[in-house]
Amino acid sequence: MTESIQLTVTGMKCGGCESNVSGKLQAIPGVSAVSASFKENRVSIEFDSAQTDIAALTQVITGAGFVVE
Repeated sequence: MTESIQLTVTGMKCGGCESNVSGKLQAIPGVSAVSASFKENRVSIEFDSAQTDIAALTQVITGAGFVVE
């Protein structure tokens, strides 16, 4: 089942940060779309809940050095 979430993510300072977060999330099986904005402190993710979950997604973001609020 496809789900969409929007997370508040702080610590992104530039387009490179957006690309870093997007690339790491898109590498997760089940993630179909990612949109990150450092200006809005936001990451939107579409994913298949049968393949991954919100905990795994937030772990990848925090592992990249950012904070999920």
